[in-house]
Amino acid sequence: MTFLSYSDHNFLLVKNQVMRPPPLETCGVLADNSALFSCLLTPQSFLGLCSMSAMKSQEASSSASPCSYHVFLSFRGEDTRKTFTYHLYTALNQAGFCTFRDGDGLEKGEDIKCELEKAIRESRISIIIFSKNYASSTWCLEELVMILKCKTLGHVVLLVFYDVDPSEVKKQLGSLEEAFTRQEEKLKSETSELAKEKLKDKVETWRVALREVADVAGMNLQNQVDG
Repeated sequence: MTFLSYSDHNFLLVKNQVMRPPPLETCGVLADNSALFSCLLTPQSFLGLCSMSAMKSQEASSSASPCSYHVFLSFRGEDTRKTFTYHLYTALNQAGFCTFRDGDGLEKGEDIKCELEKAIRESRISIIIFSKNYASSTWCLEELVMILKCKTLGHVVLLVFYDVDPSEVKKQLGSLEEAFTRQEEKLKSETSELAKEKLKDKVETWRVALREVADVAGMNLQNQVDG
């Protein structure tokens, strides 16, 4: 794995220093993701990587399915919505990337899970922002599972570890351990055997997904600036 460390402030020194993304007519299966991840050398190249991934996805297949977004952001709202995720979302949009952020593209009354799955499926890239409370949200964990399902079809996945040690995700320690302890307590309190078995399967699916995604290259971003 590749882990890079930048402060929030340094990461935001990104203006118009990346290539413009291609139009959203089509998206295809990406090739040689490892070569793309090796471009994670500077804060600027992180957005450049998004652009390269989007361009390769357009060129890779002539039988591509329609896409609605260049980037899908998966994040824990209470941790980063008004800080890092806000700045990243703004930078991506200013660079020309059509970006889905939970809460912006969903209408009241919609089946949220289906709409999120559709948004992920119709995006070329997912950026997962792991923060301290990411795993305490069942919605975030469900998004993670959906993203990894799409990854098998060529969907590109990029990680940002925001004030979280990457080893915590791999080994499910720290805040992740606390989150799963709460889930296991909830499991014990279930009186219905069917509900208990269903929740047990979900918890194991989330654990497997976290172990799998921890092997993806990522950026280790320390929360040195609140904003």
